[in-house]
Amino acid sequence: MKHSLKIDGPCKIYLQENEMPEAWYNVRADMKKKPAPLLNPKTMKPISAEELSSVFCDELIRQELDENTAYFPIPEDIRTFYKMYRPSPLVRAYFLEQALETPAHIYYKFEGNNTSGSHKLNSAIAQAYYAKQQGLKGVTTETGAGQWGTALSMACAFFDLDCQVYMVKCSYEQKPFRREVMRTYGASVTPSPSDTTEVGRKILAEFPGTTGSLGCAISEAVESALKQDGYRYVLGSVLNQVLLHQTVIGLETQTALKKIGVKADIIIGCAGGGSNLGGLISPFVGEQLRGEANYRFIAVEPASCPSLTRGRYVYDFCDTGKVCPLSKMYTLGSGFMPASSHSGGLRYHGMSSVLSELYDQKVMEAVSVEQTSVFEAARLFARTEGILPAPESSHAIRVAIDEAMKCKENGESKNIVFGLTGTGYFDMVAYEKFNSGVMGDYIPTDEELEKAFAGLPKIDL
Repeated sequence: MKHSLKIDGPCKIYLQENEMPEAWYNVRADMKKKPAPLLNPKTMKPISAEELSSVFCDELIRQELDENTAYFPIPEDIRTFYKMYRPSPLVRAYFLEQALETPAHIYYKFEGNNTSGSHKLNSAIAQAYYAKQQGLKGVTTETGAGQWGTALSMACAFFDLDCQVYMVKCSYEQKPFRREVMRTYGASVTPSPSDTTEVGRKILAEFPGTTGSLGCAISEAVESALKQDGYRYVLGSVLNQVLLHQTVIGLETQTALKKIGVKADIIIGCAGGGSNLGGLISPFVGEQLRGEANYRFIAVEPASCPSLTRGRYVYDFCDTGKVCPLSKMYTLGSGFMPASSHSGGLRYHGMSSVLSELYDQKVMEAVSVEQTSVFEAARLFARTEGILPAPESSHAIRVAIDEAMKCKENGESKNIVFGLTGTGYFDMVAYEKFNSGVMGDYIPTDEELEKAFAGLPKIDL
């Protein structure tokens, strides 16, 4: 690598506390065609706030169902907590640009500056706040890679709430230290699927030896919440309310870019359920929908769980146990059991209804990438930018590099922005396998997907 690096602007763009967003942005307000409503699995009709009240907190239900209010004020207690680690920096990746010898300018919004190690805390603290305001005893949830569970355990400790986490079994086994961080904050952590719930036992009987999925863990967490007085279920991705809270990422990115006079050309995010991607792109999508600007938005998903690129846009259950409402989304089928990849946070069978609708309207693109190529990008990023990225984040890095190389081939100088959702310091088992040359790639066959599609609910609306 060359060391005569020329830096022609700020490496890190920091905002002041008073520049932090005062409200979350609801992109649905600017969408002419709204996402399809959630359906009650018993009636197959749009679900009401009253019907959701046994599962979610009251204020979160209001946010979930509201598709017309553009901005929701952020409560002062939440903004005060945000100041612990926000605003987060927007960083120009000069060293990566030099290594690639690309004329492109690459920026990343770094969300790993907190103990949870990721963007998940942005919504966790909001959901815990509303649970406390409602006078609840505690909450239940699922977690894939463990970042959401860690964030929620932190938030619950702050508000003195009980926190019960169902962790996808492959991540529970691969990432014991993240599990211990959750327990340090007072959470109980159960590998999913487990024999502690009816739905867990059913899944174990149907899929002996399974390493689980987010869909399995969601089912167990919902069942657990419904069986305990004073508890509600909270989710770390997919839902409208979560994307809403995560827009602090995109709003801060907008402000930082304006501060240095830069207009993004391409905005990239990894995509599992949609929280990080939706949070990053929503404010920019709003600009585009209002006719104020144009961007390329790229969702990056694992080839092992390609809901956008190979899924179907239909109503499906949000969980494997089929106890949650149905959502119209790009899905591989709630019965799809993804391979035991190292990007646990992206192993979800479906996609946010908001992002699914934007993708269907061709506002957003999607690409799937293989695991080994993702870790090649992660290694280059670590060596050039000095941060060990999470495997999930590295999907966005992979495509940011690919787009930067296209700029090199075409002699174009574009501004590329991607979300660095978190750090990978609890993902060393995955890095060990990659470094030892024993990591493989898994891509589901058409036959495997057809088997999962066969279980999709038959809905005639």
